[in-house]
Amino acid sequence: MAGPVAGQPLVKAVAAADNAVPQGGMFWDGRADSLEDQALGPLLSPFEMANSDAQALYDKIKAGYGAQLTALFGKQVMEDQSMALSEIGFALARYQVEDPSFHSYSSKYDAYLRGQTQLTPAEQRGLALFDDPKKGNCASCHLDKRGGDGQMPAFTDYEFEALGVPRNPDISANADRLYFDLGICGPMRHDEFSAQPQNCGLFKTPTLRNVAERGVYFHNGVYRTLEEATRFYVARDTDPASIYPKNPDGSIDKFNDMPEAYRGNIDVIDAPMDRKPGQPPALNETEIGDVVAFLKTLTDGWGAQQR
Repeated sequence: MAGPVAGQPLVKAVAAADNAVPQGGMFWDGRADSLEDQALGPLLSPFEMANSDAQALYDKIKAGYGAQLTALFGKQVMEDQSMALSEIGFALARYQVEDPSFHSYSSKYDAYLRGQTQLTPAEQRGLALFDDPKKGNCASCHLDKRGGDGQMPAFTDYEFEALGVPRNPDISANADRLYFDLGICGPMRHDEFSAQPQNCGLFKTPTLRNVAERGVYFHNGVYRTLEEATRFYVARDTDPASIYPKNPDGSIDKFNDMPEAYRGNIDVIDAPMDRKPGQPPALNETEIGDVVAFLKTLTDGWGAQQR
């Protein structure tokens, strides 16, 4: 991950007007307002760290790290569950902000932006396709240029988008055909923004830094390679049969991980998702390979590998 970016406000997703694009917050649904909340999220998730609730987490931390944390925060803090978890969240957040490994900007692309190296022909072609508004159009959401203050790009605009990726059958909750992860609209988020229909199915645009290291892609992890993830964007509308399963009647179950009531939120305007079935895709297989070659330049640690 790119980690926190200096000067970037970390705010809850908002929609001040009907045509406003929600932005900010953390997690795929933007539900966390602060790095402290974000840091505690995995610790309080039964799906990630197997802690059933805050009390279970507090008991484990106190039993395992009680002496060290008491020395750091004081006995009074560690005897109060709420205060203890708050201080732990704060400590984890500061670690993310202050430790350079969370935002080292040490990829080949960072070196390229600094004028310290050149991209290979395939990587250069991939960057051009990434930037081309009629081809990949990736940079419209995954910002790839240095800021006016010289800050390296975060490869996200911190906004939210509904893409209509296919349903992942490997998620156990998806065995219930009425279950849907609707991003801002829940099931993890419960506030005024989650009650607004125009936000349903929208997920936060992730940074693409270190994207080649992830192993699963999109909010539901439906794809496992960069090639598959990139191909989705250009085949979703031109060849939906290659993306979605068939209904019993043989028709294509397009946008099968989104209730019909919210499918109007899915982006069908911006390239490369503005095409019709039968039209040529915005990227061919060679160009997909070039985009992937470029994405691999975003992996941190490139400089160390050259020494």
